[in-house]
Formats: sequence, structure tokens, C-alpha cells
Amino acid sequence: MTDTHSADALVIGAGIGGATAAAHLAAAGRRTILLEAEESAGYHTTGRSAAIWVRNYGSPDARILTAASRDFFLAPPPGFSDAPLARPRAVVHLAPPEQAARLEAMMREAPDMRPIDLDSVHAAVPPLRRGYAALAAVEEDCFDMDVAALHAGFLRQAAANGGRLALRHRAGRVWREGGRWRAEGTGGAVFAAPVLVNAAGAWGDEVARLAGLAPIGLQPKRRTACIIDPGPHDCAGWPLLGDAAHTWYVRPEARRKLMVSPADETDDAPGDAQADELDVAVAVDRMQRALDIPVSRIEHRWAGLRTFTPDRGLAIGPGSEPGFFWMVGQGGYGIQTAPAAGRLLAALVEGRAPHADIAAAAPLADPGRFA
Repeated sequence: MTDTHSADALVIGAGIGGATAAAHLAAAGRRTILLEAEESAGYHTTGRSAAIWVRNYGSPDARILTAASRDFFLAPPPGFSDAPLARPRAVVHLAPPEQAARLEAMMREAPDMRPIDLDSVHAAVPPLRRGYAALAAVEEDCFDMDVAALHAGFLRQAAANGGRLALRHRAGRVWREGGRWRAEGTGGAVFAAPVLVNAAGAWGDEVARLAGLAPIGLQPKRRTACIIDPGPHDCAGWPLLGDAAHTWYVRPEARRKLMVSPADETDDAPGDAQADELDVAVAVDRMQRALDIPVSRIEHRWAGLRTFTPDRGLAIGPGSEPGFFWMVGQGGYGIQTAPAAGRLLAALVEGRAPHADIAAAAPLADPGRFA
């Protein structure tokens, strides 16, 4: 006899997209089951993210949801997390001479990004090489996000409202029968609900194909990072620092360490992304062109997948079959948009008008544009 588990909503994928979807659907009164293929939630992307909230980062719909998520990070609901979700950290953009026009254009598009005197940047980041940058700009209203606390908080919210997390259940078959979506997990167990949310990240198109829907063209891209010792420099109070062309950035990590990334976007396949030695070397080389920091060894390296839609916008909303919803394509903005993205997804599932602060994102993120 088939072991069938019934619910009001199935969410496939327990990364940040699935966790916030499950939390908001469960809070709306839907018995929710969250299916995750791995032994832990958020293993592939969420668990490898070193995130910072930047209002002016991402596609237009991502920027709307980023702004709408700000208050949640600064003042989360009581009991959501034992640790603060946000810690202030400015972002400084550096423009070598050939990038000055790009940075000026960025400032025109972002009213809260302003020029900053290069001497001030040198004072804040002493190893910055004189002559590297011709122009600099700062975004002061930014903050580090505690990704683990955010993810765990949404999973707890879902559980507190009757949600269930089913780990080690990779969907092998997905089909619709009798007005209900069914997903067969590992071991033959079947999970059934009238609503299915595809929050499978890099595997989003694979889940759609299993369900008989056309893929939307998701492309996972590898992002590499490594940890170095900045030597005699106390980097704890440094801003996130990078170039205007987004070819490298550094940010303080674990108090006195420095995270370095080449800001790479290398096409990859869904899977367990691994750091490439060449990408690590490129990261260090680009950083050292700007910062006078010797690197004798790499203390840690890793890579994660950031999955984009063809136009790099989000895909949040109904699919072409009744009860099927997309929650994918978060690219590099999934953490900073999560609180508002969960609200948007829940409103669309419930057939309610989205709140005013996120309503403009709904048509922009509509997956129907890829039909």
C-alpha cells in the first residue's frame, strides 16, 4: 500500500525560497509539507551564502522586495531568532579610471548612493593602494544578514504553524490527479496537496518537467569565495569593498578574517558546486591589485550556485497548470528579498491582493512572461 501524506500545500526545496514560502503558507492556515532532497535544509545555496542587504542590488522586482524586507531584518517578529538578523555595514564601490563612467551611472540610478572622498576610504581601509581608484561611492544604509538565523527562523515559523519538513525526499515523480498535486519521494512515499510550490532552486526546471510543465530556462551560475588572513589589519569595521564593474569584492568575515570573491558567474549544472582553484587565484589577484595585503595561504574556499531566469528577474507566481506555483530564479538576491518574497508568494497562492509595498513586484516577477 502506498504511504500517502496529505496537506494543503507542498513546497519542493527547503532553501531560503522554500523556507519562507512554507512559513507564510503555514501562517495563512495551510497545512504545509516541505520536501527536501538533501539531509539538511539549504545545503546547496542558502547554506553557502555570505549575504549583505543592499537596496540597489538586483533586478527591478528584486529591488522592490529588498526594500520591503528591510524592516523585517531590523525588527523581526518576537521569538523569530535569538540573534540579530542585521548588523550595519556600508558598501563602498571603487572605480578605476576606466570604470568611472559606470560608477557615475550607478549613482544616477540610486539616489542613496553618494560620492565619497578617496582619502576617507583610505582612512577606513588602510591597505587600499593609492592610485587604484579614480572615484568612489558609498551606500551607507546596508547591513550584513545572518543567513543561518533567517533560514532557521522561517523553518521554525513553518513548524510552529503545523508545517512539516521532510528531509531526504527527492521528488522522483510529480503529477496531478483528482485536483491534487502528488510528489513521490524517496522510498515511495507520496505527498499530496492541491497546491505545489516549486522552490527547487537550480533544480526548478527539472521539477517543472517532472510535473509536465515547460521549463522557464533557469541557469545555475557558480560563485566562488575564499577566506584569507588580512595580516596586521583589523578589518572588522571595514565596509564591503569592490569595484564598480563587479569583478571582485571583499568583506570582513568572522571578526578578523577577510572573505574574497571574484564575483564570478560561471554557468554550471545543478549539483554540489565546488570552488575552482583558478577562480580562487583570480579572486586573490584582483583583490591585491586594489589592496596591499600579502596572501600566504587560503584558509577556506567554497562555491555555491546562484540560479537566474533568462532575464535575471525573479519567478514568483502561478504556472500554466492549476495549483502549480513557481518560487525560483532568486539569483544573488534570495536572502535579502526573502521576507517580502514569502509574503508575495502566499498572497498569490491565497488569491489575495499583495500588500501595497510589494504589489508592484507581482507583474514583474510573473513566471508567465517565459511562456
